[in-house]
Amino acid sequence: MIKRLRIKLVAASMASLFFVLLVIGGIAGVLNYRRIVEEADRILEVLEENGGTFPKRFPEERKENPPGMSPELPYESRYFSVLLDQNGTAVLADTSKIVSIDTEEAIEYASEVWKKEKEKGFLDDYRYWKCSYNGEHRIIFLDCRRQLENFQNFLFTTFGVSGLGLLSVFLLMIYFSARIVKPFSDNYEKQKRFITDAGHELKTPLTIIEADTAILEMDFGENEWIQDIQGQTKRLADLTNTLVKLSRMEERQGKNVQVEFPLSDTVEEVVHTFQAPAKIQEKSLVCSVAPMISMKGDEKAIREVVTILLDNAVKYTDTKGKISVVLEKKKNHIYLSVYNTTEYLSKEQIPCLFDRFYRTDSSRNSQTGGYGLGLSIAAATVDSHRGKIIAETEDEKSLRIKVIFPV
Repeated sequence: MIKRLRIKLVAASMASLFFVLLVIGGIAGVLNYRRIVEEADRILEVLEENGGTFPKRFPEERKENPPGMSPELPYESRYFSVLLDQNGTAVLADTSKIVSIDTEEAIEYASEVWKKEKEKGFLDDYRYWKCSYNGEHRIIFLDCRRQLENFQNFLFTTFGVSGLGLLSVFLLMIYFSARIVKPFSDNYEKQKRFITDAGHELKTPLTIIEADTAILEMDFGENEWIQDIQGQTKRLADLTNTLVKLSRMEERQGKNVQVEFPLSDTVEEVVHTFQAPAKIQEKSLVCSVAPMISMKGDEKAIREVVTILLDNAVKYTDTKGKISVVLEKKKNHIYLSVYNTTEYLSKEQIPCLFDRFYRTDSSRNSQTGGYGLGLSIAAATVDSHRGKIIAETEDEKSLRIKVIFPV
């Protein structure tokens, strides 16, 4: 359990950090890309205003424009333009300001852009702007290869550094998480050891009490006081054995014997043993088990899980109530469902059902028996078989417990 807690701590921390870095990197990338687009559009606007070329001299007011409108801009920019008629036929192509594109390629780019509905956009590494005036159409292309390469390098650097940062934090989290959970792990181990040791220590005096009570019964005959001592001694012995069993189950978690066995037969056998008690208590018990379902695991432990769930259902089903057991296989999972009606079960109680010593009857009387450990044992067994156990209520007058095993 402590190991899983440590894994969850590291996983939650890493997921949170990854999300934060992803958001920061994404925002930085979007802002950087927008800056590239805005700068390109400002340059294209100047070119559009001057018939597809830069003016020989920037107007004075341009000097106060946003960054990127420097007098050196005409010498730094690589661009070309194509003039088209109303039918989209190229009339004139100006490639004097770019070396990598010839007239034929420029016309091909213009023809492809002409088919697009967007006025602005990117085509390969070129930002284009379609403008119209006096019945003619001009498409201006600005070479943004260098800016886009810088943008890609920025992304690679950002995510590369983030990846190294995540790896570093991951290693640190593994180291520090071990130190953080160590006190809890030590206390947990001490608790389990105490339960086991206390259980063994209690067995001897309980055995003596049982023997002494039996002698008293032979000497003085049976009476209510002796019966009470015997009943309470048996309850205490059962509780001790259950606690020791639960502690041992947690110690050998993940070390179950993996033997394939017929789960369908196991469930049917357990259901059959509860048919008579359910009938005597005037409770309906129906069963729907798909044939030939098998699984790998500890058959004895899984049989006990089914027994615990059915015992719980029979015990807490209201008179004339209904109990149903369903076993089926869907794709790569086995589903076991135990349903029973009950007088009242609030949704707030559902998350507590698998807690140790939790019972829905707050009075904790002994009429229904049990110690509130059965479902805890079932949950621990299911977990040790890499399965899931879920409790739910739809109307607060019924309970359905689902067990899901991987095939």
